[in-house]
Amino acid sequence: MFDAYLIKKGDTIDKIADRYGVTSEFLMDINNLVYIDEFREGRELIVPKIEDVYFNTYKVEKGDTLYQISKRFNLNPELLSALNGIDEKDYIYPGQDLLVPKNGYSYYITADGDTLETVKDVFNEPMNKLISNNKSIYLLPNQLIVMKKSDN
Repeated sequence: MFDAYLIKKGDTIDKIADRYGVTSEFLMDINNLVYIDEFREGRELIVPKIEDVYFNTYKVEKGDTLYQISKRFNLNPELLSALNGIDEKDYIYPGQDLLVPKNGYSYYITADGDTLETVKDVFNEPMNKLISNNKSIYLLPNQLIVMKKSDN
């Protein structure tokens, strides 16, 4: 899920990325910014909206790897790295906080060419449920879409 952020005087891409716990490259990608000079005061950016209803925080311990953490929480390593704005091969360090999805939700990271229909089919849920579970759906590549799992 994402929010809009209006760039203010003195903001840098790195400061905003740090504030939202992602890399500046991730912000550049999700906002389709090719050149840093496209980043300027008054421009609106798409930034991650991190709500604790969907995530827990895991503090990396010495010797941890993304793969080990993924296995511990029964997650796909690609999802864990994408949620945290890092590459699967990136070094993680002790004390670093990672977002870990809570149980009871399904997660999908959008790809280029996704439509509401294709995303709906991923979850196998009705369109109205997809929309009600996600305040904003931009369908830009790398957008996180969340679906509360149905109680059966």
